[in-house]
Amino acid sequence: MDLRELFATNLRRLRHEKGLSQDELAYDAGISRSYLAQLETGRYYASLKIIGRLADVLGIDPAEFLKGPKSR
Repeated sequence: MDLRELFATNLRRLRHEKGLSQDELAYDAGISRSYLAQLETGRYYASLKIIGRLADVLGIDPAEFLKGPKSR
């Protein structure tokens, strides 16, 4: 799994764990829902700025986005 896929998988999982819709997370992070959807499918790369915003809204350390299945 490449880093973009890993990020996308973790982003979806973390959003679901927090009980947020794509609309809610996107609004709180100040990004569009369509951009968030593209991040969650691994079509776009996220900048460090966006990773920081998403981590803040989700209440996690940004490194959580890149942890593999055995790292949790």
